[in-house]
Amino acid sequence: MDFEYCKIEVFIPKTHLAVLRDALRRVDAGHIGNYDCCLSYCEVTGCWRPLEGSLPYSGTENIISSEAEYKVEAICKALKAEDTIRAIKEVHPYEVPVITAIPLYKTGL
Repeated sequence: MDFEYCKIEVFIPKTHLAVLRDALRRVDAGHIGNYDCCLSYCEVTGCWRPLEGSLPYSGTENIISSEAEYKVEAICKALKAEDTIRAIKEVHPYEVPVITAIPLYKTGL
């Protein structure tokens, strides 16, 4: 089954929302009909424990940390999913960003 669109989800520090929005716009993610920059975000609390050898954006090795961050969602064309993921990685401060791409079935977009 071919999917025309997918939803991209990413967790990012609150300080990086504007730079993420600009990166998504450059690859045309969040373009729906006659609108662009369409994304939604909500505040969540992330927690992590950096292990030996990690290069944490925030935190101390072997100590559990938590911080407010945003979960950001945007729609993109399935054919542009790779470009969108690459654009996110270029501006994302985490060592390994959590990025999810979910195919959308019969969206009506």
